[in-house]
Amino acid sequence: MVQGTVSSVGLPPGWQEVHAEGKVYYWHTETNVTQYERPAATTKAENKFGYLGHSGASFEHLGADDTYGAEEYNAPPPDAYARGKGLGTKDLGYAASEGGSAFRKRHEISVKAPPGVVVPDPMTAFDQGPWPRDLLGAVQRAGYTEPTAIQAQSWPIALQGYDMISVAKTGSGKTVAFLFPGLMHIAERGNGRDARGPMMLALAPTRELATQIQEECYKFGQAAGVQSVCLYGGAPKGRQLSQLRARPQICIATPGRLNDLLESRMVDMSSATYVVLDEADRMLDMGFEPQIRRILQHVPVDRQTLFFTATWPKAVIRVATAILTNPIQVNIGETDQLVANKDITQTIEILSGFAKETRMMEILNKPPEGCEPLKALVFCSTKRMCDQIGRSIGNLAGVIHGDKEQRERDWMLNQFRQGRTPVLVATDVAARGLDVKDCNMVINYDFPNQIEDYVHRIGRTGRAGKKGWAFSFLDAEETNMAKKLVPILKDANQIISPEIEDMAHRAGYGRGGGRGGRGGRSRGGRGGRGGGGYGGGGGGGYGGGGGGGYGG
Repeated sequence: MVQGTVSSVGLPPGWQEVHAEGKVYYWHTETNVTQYERPAATTKAENKFGYLGHSGASFEHLGADDTYGAEEYNAPPPDAYARGKGLGTKDLGYAASEGGSAFRKRHEISVKAPPGVVVPDPMTAFDQGPWPRDLLGAVQRAGYTEPTAIQAQSWPIALQGYDMISVAKTGSGKTVAFLFPGLMHIAERGNGRDARGPMMLALAPTRELATQIQEECYKFGQAAGVQSVCLYGGAPKGRQLSQLRARPQICIATPGRLNDLLESRMVDMSSATYVVLDEADRMLDMGFEPQIRRILQHVPVDRQTLFFTATWPKAVIRVATAILTNPIQVNIGETDQLVANKDITQTIEILSGFAKETRMMEILNKPPEGCEPLKALVFCSTKRMCDQIGRSIGNLAGVIHGDKEQRERDWMLNQFRQGRTPVLVATDVAARGLDVKDCNMVINYDFPNQIEDYVHRIGRTGRAGKKGWAFSFLDAEETNMAKKLVPILKDANQIISPEIEDMAHRAGYGRGGGRGGRGGRSRGGRGGRGGGGYGGGGGGGYGGGGGGGYGG
């Protein structure tokens, strides 16, 4: 269902005018075609645009003579190197060291393929892939010993040319999962000698995720002789355009900035035959669907498309159906429900007011055993609260939110990544896509409004098989949120406190929140421990004053 204000007055049968996200576009209810131009009485409703491979809920392969409206929209001509369209016929010539079914079972991988398609076995070792020697050397220098589950299963599918859907939690190694086949795709085209622009396009929802993808592209692209550019808003266009003039083979972009440059004719995407949508669900949550559809008008219709998402709701399925052809779907873990990473120890405490700050300081001063050296993300609901908590923790805490300049945000993130700032306080601007090595703790100082955001926030820790800890402060009135939390905690084999069970039980009977919760582990107000503790004026602790401590 299209979200927004809908009207069909004066339109041909089946068409509706949609007002959403400050934009107006037109949607055909039967074929799911979406366009910006008002349809005329003779407008064909199926397969009209370069960005739609099909309609409805199926992934049917369209005929080779379907032009997708290329003449009207000046879509680039078919590209001999664009594979997609379900034509995954390339023989990789490798033998898996572990049976495909056994590997999938061990890593909770499930696959779905179109009729007649045999899903290739996972590549369970780096040297099984067709990667050049220099790229394998870069892998070794990066300290990678074996592929993650999503990498092992995605590589052979992407290398064979299939469109692919990947439903996997964040932190599963998906950047390398799509980057390495992209590098091979570029190499097959002579590294872009005859290309009019970038050959690989990766779309990401936020500047932070886009720059993280860029870092991986730089690290491994150098070994393959491939350059990349990162396009995002909030930064001057001049430098980005200068980098585009250097003819990079890879473009990483946020939808808003790329759509702006395309409409201004400052960038050419007619050679982008390998397209990746990373954190597609997040992009749709942020209202980028119209921009994504517009961008995909500018890439070849026979492109290969890879679609990565952490969740698989109906709204995401609808868009994936529209822009992919005969894809193979790879699921890591459960996809029909929201699932938290089992490597994260989750603690939910019923707290409010000053008690939250007191408890936060206790956790930071005395983290759980194994959670050292501490590298913690603290999430707050507002920019003002971020600034306040940052001041309370002190000099060794960084703060990022939407009011910070991009240069300041980049500097803070770099300080956090390198361990110079052990604590980073953030709004949800960093809740998705922020990949920080060795982030071992998340504190939800303010509990998010959506349970999906809770799972995405805590997913910043416990990445790549490492242990993580998540502490979340829930107000006694938030009984409905407790009800949603209980199944997530159970599925992740977490201990559920009687207080949370009681709140969930009351919500289940529809009696609302009230203030009858039993208080959790509230530790009182401010003040505190002297001699190295929080708020006590001693040395070495968070919020503790002098001696190199936080808050000094």
